[in-house]
Amino acid sequence: MEVKPDKHKLIELAHYRMPFGKYKGRYLVDIPEAYYIWFQQKGFPEGKLGQLLRSMLEIKVNSLESVIRKIQKDFPMEKQ
Repeated sequence: MEVKPDKHKLIELAHYRMPFGKYKGRYLVDIPEAYYIWFQQKGFPEGKLGQLLRSMLEIKVNSLESVIRKIQKDFPMEKQ
């Protein structure tokens, strides 16, 4: 079985900004790993944000931030 990541979800993850708290407005990839570990211990939010935070924790734990930064560069968000 071959596992293929969803390109659109990765692009969304790369450009998603934290909507609240200490790191409000920062890209998820720019938030320290310790913050994700804190969320893991306290409980991730429900819904889409929680899913994105869980995904970013896995990316950070596996030192794959460079992949997200490349996606940010290669697939810039269009200005709205």
